[in-house]
This record gives sequence, structure tokens and C-alpha cells, in this order.
Amino acid sequence: MSRPDFVYCPYCGSTLEIREVYRQQRPVCPNCRFVHFQDPKVAVIGLVTHGPQVLLIRRAVEPAKGMWALPGGYMDAGEMPEAALQRELLEEVGLQVKIQAVLDIFPMVVANGRSQGIVLAYHAIPAQGDQTALVCDDDACEAGWFTTTHLPAELAFESTQTLLAQWHTQQPAV
Repeated sequence: MSRPDFVYCPYCGSTLEIREVYRQQRPVCPNCRFVHFQDPKVAVIGLVTHGPQVLLIRRAVEPAKGMWALPGGYMDAGEMPEAALQRELLEEVGLQVKIQAVLDIFPMVVANGRSQGIVLAYHAIPAQGDQTALVCDDDACEAGWFTTTHLPAELAFESTQTLLAQWHTQQPAV
């Protein structure tokens, strides 16, 4: 079991104990019986295309700092996935997009190989119909439009690699 998010009960302040609840080991308050459920993280990424090009960002933060990836990030509480992706693209590269379709769902794997949550992948296109000037911020230090024949070598994340490989096979031969 991973380290609990809480050491103390958020309701009564007692030290939480690890007990079996609903067939799993979970942090539980011995005083008021609060059970802390460690919910999975949910992230979104976008395969943003414009004609024969795809948008990639160079990551400015860990994990995979300095490597290229599809833009995206974590969802906020109460946020729907499509809105989260639109927000992330505005934050990372200043681009408004139209969501086209859900492409896939990937496990979010952490260093120890355990799943920390899921990554929802979407296909999107620029909302303006053009390649608006990209302004990097947030998790991106660089961004660019790439063709299948000119993709960066240093690609982060299995989800980015898989989606780009699938996108490559769908592109017409030049």
C-alpha cells in the first residue's frame, strides 16, 4: 500500500490506522470511523492536429522534463474532461481547441510501476482553424507543430508514443 494522503483524521484529529475495509487496506480513524479512500488521479491529453501536423510540447517539469509530449494535464475537481483539456491547452500553449473525439484511455504509471490513475486521450483541432501563435507557459517550455516524418526523437510517456504511432499510420503517404 502506498503512503496515505492523510496521517490524521480530517474530522476529529486522531491518528489514522491502516485497517482492512471493503477487502482493502485503508487509512481509518479509530475514533470516529472515517475511512480515507485514495481516489485515482485523472489526466487528459490532446492529439491536436492541423492538417498533416500534430502539436507537441517540450515538458518544463518532471516527470520527463525536457522531453516532448502531447499537451495535457490533471483534471480539477468538478471539471469535465473536455473542459480540462481545453483549459490545459490554453495554459500550456495559449491555444483554443475544439474536441473531436475520445481516442483512448491509458494507465498513469508511477515510478514503482503501479497505476496512479488514468489518462483520457482526445483528438482536437485548433478552434480558429489556423495555427495560432503558440505561447508556452505552465508545464511547457517549448511547443511546435510536427509532421510524421519530422517528429522529435525524445518522446515522453507511453500514451504519447502510442497515439503518435497510430496517427502516423493514418496519415496519407507522401
